[in-house]
Amino acid sequence: MASSEQMKLKGPVTGRAAEVLTSDALEFVAGLQREFGARRLELLRMRDERQARLDAGESPTFLAATRSVRESDWKVAPPANDLQDRRVEITGPTDRKMVINALNSGAKVFMADFEDANTPTWANLVEGQVNLIDAIERTLDFTSPEGKQYRLDAKVATLVVRPRGWHLDERHVEVDGKPISGSLFDFGLYFFHNAKRLLSKGSGPYFYLPKLESHLEARLWNDVFNFAQGALDVPRGTIRATVLIETILAAFEMEEILYELREHSSGLNAGRWDYIFSIIKKFRNRPDFVLPDRAQVTMTVPFMRAYTDLLVKTCHSRGAHAMGGMAAFIPSRRDPEVNRVALAKVKEDKDREAGSGFDGTWVAHPDLVATATEAFDRVLGDRPNQLERQRPDVSVTPGQLIDMKMPDASITENGLRLNVSVGVQYIESWLRGVGAAAINNLMEDVATAEISRSQVWQWIRHSSRLNEGSPVTADLVREIADDELAKVRGRLGEELWSKGRFAEARQVFEEVALSESFPAFLTLVAQRQID
Repeated sequence: MASSEQMKLKGPVTGRAAEVLTSDALEFVAGLQREFGARRLELLRMRDERQARLDAGESPTFLAATRSVRESDWKVAPPANDLQDRRVEITGPTDRKMVINALNSGAKVFMADFEDANTPTWANLVEGQVNLIDAIERTLDFTSPEGKQYRLDAKVATLVVRPRGWHLDERHVEVDGKPISGSLFDFGLYFFHNAKRLLSKGSGPYFYLPKLESHLEARLWNDVFNFAQGALDVPRGTIRATVLIETILAAFEMEEILYELREHSSGLNAGRWDYIFSIIKKFRNRPDFVLPDRAQVTMTVPFMRAYTDLLVKTCHSRGAHAMGGMAAFIPSRRDPEVNRVALAKVKEDKDREAGSGFDGTWVAHPDLVATATEAFDRVLGDRPNQLERQRPDVSVTPGQLIDMKMPDASITENGLRLNVSVGVQYIESWLRGVGAAAINNLMEDVATAEISRSQVWQWIRHSSRLNEGSPVTADLVREIADDELAKVRGRLGEELWSKGRFAEARQVFEEVALSESFPAFLTLVAQRQID
């Protein structure tokens, strides 16, 4: 443990961690915390106030106070040279093998994730920063236990980094006696060590910003960027940031979010899974917002189509990239029929996105890059993007964004079982330090686990009935958890089961899915169980 009067590190500084946790870097991060920590906490308090108004029956709408922003003529900064063509972006955590495979995948961009695909253990956070420095310096390599060697190809994807959301603390670092912001820790270390490195190599410090709920939260990020660039004598506007529109409230402030970040903006991304979770969370007490099985909430249902069409129209009217959602399928090495069916769905999804005007999309696995690339190649051809495509046909009302009507929607026992099984299995993986988990041929992360547990909570809260007739109760969920975990135990065998953390994972799942009140984020509960 390292400490001073003003900054305390509660995590060890061993091995190559010392290259990242230098006194200058920590002083820079502490400066960010002191400058912006209080504003961050005030914005989180404002989230709570907004939730109270929603609980009291308020419905969100476009802001009257910012009408002039929506009606005036302005554009975001032009795309950075190596972010003009983003037709396929691959995402994943920051461990060495994953980083190499993603950078070599053939995707245009790799989003290295300190957020939903990462368990924020001290080792993951610090080693991830080391790995990204090595990637930028092109010294990154990895040898598997079987002796297979991994190295970077001559041509690699453009690197973009996603820090954690504003709601998360970094528990291993205290400034002036209080934990610092996880967002500022992740951003600060990466920017301090790599901004000038990247510029010298013809790139730049590029970021994805998660979980924003308002343009005021985007304004805070913009002020952080200006402060950081000034402190390190980096030209203002060097940073580029893409905001994930993955909360229902942010969907009503897309124009304003782009405006606040306009000097640094690279566009918006349709973060579909967290968006669904956000709808459940924000309107959890309203029976007209009860959603059916997760598999039935597709991108073609009316409220999801309204959200994505509005995103494309908003971005292109302001010269910003519109990025599509995640394809989470993991190809099977043993079942060609599973692959055939799933890849056809991936193709359909990416064809729809490209045809709707998106400039690019996300995939979770290198084997999906070709399918996604083909879909966008058919529309883009040799063009790097389709920013020139406006959507005058789109006119979305506030009511359309929150109209949850879905004909023939249903809640089934299979859907409930899937939520329980995936939720517990993902949390178990997360507790072991693996934040991107392959479950049922899908790459699951925190967002999909949040949907799983929040749907269970919502169905119990509103006494929903399964198609099969039974009401969804806490006792039924516990019975299903017994059944589903017995299946997992049988599939794994006793040796692997005994090495897992399933009892703790089930405890966390029940706390976030069965409690009387709704825990805002499962990670805030689960992080009590990790180092």
